[in-house]
Amino acid sequence: MNVIYPLAVPKGRRLCCEVCEAPAERVCAACTVTYYCGVVHQKADWDSIHEKICQLLIPLRTSMPFYNSEEERQHGLQQLQQRQKYLIEFCYTVAQKYLFEGKHEDAVPAALHSLRFRVNLYGLSSVELVPAYLLLAEASLGLGRIIQAEEYLFQAQWTVLKSTDCSNATHSLLHRNLGLLYIAKKNYEEARYHLANDIYFASCAFGTEDIRTSGGYFHLANIFYDLKKLDLADTLYTKVSEIWHAYLNNHYQVLSQAHTQQVDLLGKLFENDTGLDEAQEAEAIRILTSILNIRESTSDKAPQKTIFVLKILVMLYYLMMNSSKAQEYGMRALSLAKEQQLDVHEQSAIQELLSLISTEDRPIT
Repeated sequence: MNVIYPLAVPKGRRLCCEVCEAPAERVCAACTVTYYCGVVHQKADWDSIHEKICQLLIPLRTSMPFYNSEEERQHGLQQLQQRQKYLIEFCYTVAQKYLFEGKHEDAVPAALHSLRFRVNLYGLSSVELVPAYLLLAEASLGLGRIIQAEEYLFQAQWTVLKSTDCSNATHSLLHRNLGLLYIAKKNYEEARYHLANDIYFASCAFGTEDIRTSGGYFHLANIFYDLKKLDLADTLYTKVSEIWHAYLNNHYQVLSQAHTQQVDLLGKLFENDTGLDEAQEAEAIRILTSILNIRESTSDKAPQKTIFVLKILVMLYYLMMNSSKAQEYGMRALSLAKEQQLDVHEQSAIQELLSLISTEDRPIT
């Protein structure tokens, strides 16, 4: 039964919708600790994140059991905190993945869960809340809700300003999202300022050639592309491509030297060979396919650059164990190389890559 009976609710207790915080009228029948204002928000939350974490919420939202000793109680509290930390990161990654896939509506419930868990664990004024605010801001931008995005971003800014121990990585994310806000508002000068700061803080945190820094270069390139400053855009797109090529190629070389097929302690093949989480893989796909679309529109002028991005996508999908996609991009690269009558060595390199994909017995996802 999903409907809440008023007489079953303790006096003075207010039940709120998980998505919008309006008075609740329904409860999840599976966990019985999550409430909704109606069917629409219950379905939205289920499809986004609740199905994945339903049973994990029960110990977090029910009274702690009676413990026989203080040592047992402390152990129980530690387990509760570990569960909250896990859910913070899990919900954050799921929301990020939705954003990189362009599923902004689906990202909202997952990001809200991450925010609430952060508030419960760290308090309302902690800088740990900032990543969740930024997710909600980006989702709002994707849905065209600029005013709501500004509210989340200003909350994030205020939290960072009050903090004395905010990391360079958090500063980078804040400036990146402010850059995206000003891009949406067509204020490219302000957007460039924030993206330059994003690149600076990301470089301090991870280095100038790290994949986590490449997002700033990519968004800055998009600005120059929209402003028809194609030489600057081309330079930045090339830099982003080279960063991802270096990362994936290095990861593949290390992997191939260490083993041909790794197994974990349970004897199962690893599900992922990229070294990236699902959100990072979705980001790589979005960035590289965007650059590919731009390269293909001018492939008659610089076919080598188009082939270079295609080869990066081949490596990415190959390491993701998606052989069919890797084959698809490999064939496109080979076809373009032949069409443009490029160097025989270039064609041979692509054929070797295709041969490697087809000969290894890797699962297709």
